[in-house]
Amino acid sequence: MNDIRRTILWVIFGFSMVLLWDQWQVYNGKSATFFPSSHKPAATASAPAGASSVPAGTVTATPAPATTVAGAVPPGSVPVGPAPVAAGEKITVTTDLLRLTFDTVGGSLVRTEFLTQAGDNMVGDFVLLDDVPGHKYVAESGLIGGDFPNHKTVMTFSGDRELKDGANDLTVRFESPAQGGVKLVKTYTFKRGAYDASVRNEVINVGPAPVSPQLYLQIVRDGNPVVTHIPAPKLLQLTCPSGPLCFQNMPSFYSTFTGPAAYTEAKKFHKVDFKDIDKGKADIDKESSNGYVAMVQHYFASAWILPDGVKRELFVRKVDTNLYAVGMIDPLGAIAPGATKTVEAKFFAGPQVEKLLETIAPGLDLVKDYGWLTILSKPLYWLLTQLHRFLLNWGWSIMALVLTIKIAFYWLQAKGYESMAKMKAINPKVMAMRERLKDNPQQMQQEMMKIYREEKVNPMGGCFPIMVQIPVFIALYWVLLSSVEMRGAPWVGWIHDLAAPDPYFILPLVMTLTTLLQTALNPAPPDPMQAKLMWFMPLAFSVMFFFFPAGLVLYWITNNVLSIAQQWLINKRMGVPPQFHLPKFR
Repeated sequence: MNDIRRTILWVIFGFSMVLLWDQWQVYNGKSATFFPSSHKPAATASAPAGASSVPAGTVTATPAPATTVAGAVPPGSVPVGPAPVAAGEKITVTTDLLRLTFDTVGGSLVRTEFLTQAGDNMVGDFVLLDDVPGHKYVAESGLIGGDFPNHKTVMTFSGDRELKDGANDLTVRFESPAQGGVKLVKTYTFKRGAYDASVRNEVINVGPAPVSPQLYLQIVRDGNPVVTHIPAPKLLQLTCPSGPLCFQNMPSFYSTFTGPAAYTEAKKFHKVDFKDIDKGKADIDKESSNGYVAMVQHYFASAWILPDGVKRELFVRKVDTNLYAVGMIDPLGAIAPGATKTVEAKFFAGPQVEKLLETIAPGLDLVKDYGWLTILSKPLYWLLTQLHRFLLNWGWSIMALVLTIKIAFYWLQAKGYESMAKMKAINPKVMAMRERLKDNPQQMQQEMMKIYREEKVNPMGGCFPIMVQIPVFIALYWVLLSSVEMRGAPWVGWIHDLAAPDPYFILPLVMTLTTLLQTALNPAPPDPMQAKLMWFMPLAFSVMFFFFPAGLVLYWITNNVLSIAQQWLINKRMGVPPQFHLPKFR
C-alpha cells in the first residue's frame, strides 16, 4: 500500500503538471495539447446592401487577399479615393503618461510610448503600438459603404501637441476632405492620468442626397509573437571574455497569449488565435450591442470600445500575409443632406492593471487572462494588492501572500503531514516485513494491510490535502506571471526586477536546495525506482525555474520553506524525529 500511495502522489503531481502545461499552451495562443476544444467554423456574413469591405490594414492601393471570418463583411476592393495631394505627416502628442504618434493619413494612431513603463531591459520607455519595418500594430477607423473617407484618406490636423501644466485634458482633431459627399471628423480627447481616450467620430453629409455609411473601428497587427528580451544573467556574462557583449539580449523562456480578443455579454471574453483566423475557424459573436474588441499580449493590451446599446458587427480577419485585424462595424443608418451623425467611442492602449481596466469598460479587466482558474486567481490578486498597500514591496507581498495561504490551509495540510509522520514511524516495520516476504507478494500485501489497521494509519491520508491545494498554487502562479506590477519591481539587494530572472541564479539555486530538502524529509519509498524518481523529478522541475521571473521563484521558495517548517514541527510533535533520506543510486 505504501507503493500504491507513492504512485498515486506522483500521478497527482504529474496530472497537475499536465494541466498546467495544457493551460500554458492555451494561454500562449496555441491549441490545447491534451484537452483541445472544438471550434465552430464561423459563418460568412452577407455584406450589407451597398457596403464594401473594411479596408485592408495596409496602405497599398492594391488589396491583398483576405480571409473573412466571424461576422466580417466579405473583403472586396479597398475603397479608392482621390489620390493624396501630399504624403502623410506624423504628429506627436504628449500627455503625462503617453507619447502618441498619429498619421494624418487616416488620422490613425501608429505609435504609443508609455512614459511610466520601462522597456525591455528596463531601458527607455515601453512601446506598444508601432509601425516600423517588420512590425505593424496600429489603430484605424473610417467609413465603408461607398466612396467615403477611410484610414487611407489624408486628413487635416488641429489641436494641441502637449498636455499643458494645469490642464486636465488634451484634444487633437483630424478632418477629412469631402469624399463621396461625406466628411469625417475624428476628435481624440486624452485626460491626465488616463490611458484611454474618448474618440468622437462625426460623419457629416455635405452632399445633395442621403447617404448610409458604416463606421469601422479596427486594430491591425502582425502575427509575430512578442519576444521579450531580458538581460543575460551575470554568471553567463562572466563566462564570456567580452562580458555583456556575448549576451546583450536573451529571449525569455516563457511566453503568454498574443492575439485578438473580443468581449460581449452573451459570449463573455474569448481569445482568437492567429492560426484559427488563417483556417477560418475563429469563433466570436457576429453581432452585439455591447462589449469591445482588443489586441492582447503579455502585460499590455489595446481595445476599441463602443457604448452599450450601440449596435455593432464584430469581425476578425486576415488582411495580408501575417497581418490581422480585429474590429467593429457600426451601421449609422441614413444621414440626410446637411445632417451630422456622431458616434462616441473609446480607445485604450495601456498596461493590464485590473483596477484601472475595471473603470474603463465592463469586462475589460478580463484581457488580463488567468485561464480556467480565474475564479481563484482574482481573489488572490486582490489579496496580493491589499498586502502591498501595507508592505509597499511586491517581493515581501508575495511572501506574505504565500504565508497567508499556508495559514489558511494549515489544519488541512497538517492532516497530510500527520499521515506522512505515521507512515514514517511504521516504515522500519514495513521494510522489515517486505524483506521477509519479498518472495510472496500476496502475503506481503495482506501483512501490510494488517500493519496499517493495527497502527491506525491511512496510506491515502496525505493525498487529499495536496489535491485541494494544487489549484490554489497554480492560480497564484498565473497571478504572478500575468501581473504587470511585477515589471521593474525590486525586492532586495540584487533583485531589481521581479519580472526578470535572477541575474546570479541565487534564487533558483535556493529553490532547488529547498526542494531537495523537502524530498529528503519524506519517507523513502521501498521501491528503488520510485526512490530514484523522488530525486530526479524535483531536479528536473527546478531546471525550468533558472530562467523564470524572480517573483515566481520567490513564491515557490517561500512555499517550500514554510512546508518544511510545518512538516518538521508536526513530526516533532508526534514523536517522530525528522530524518533525512539521502538518495541511493547504486
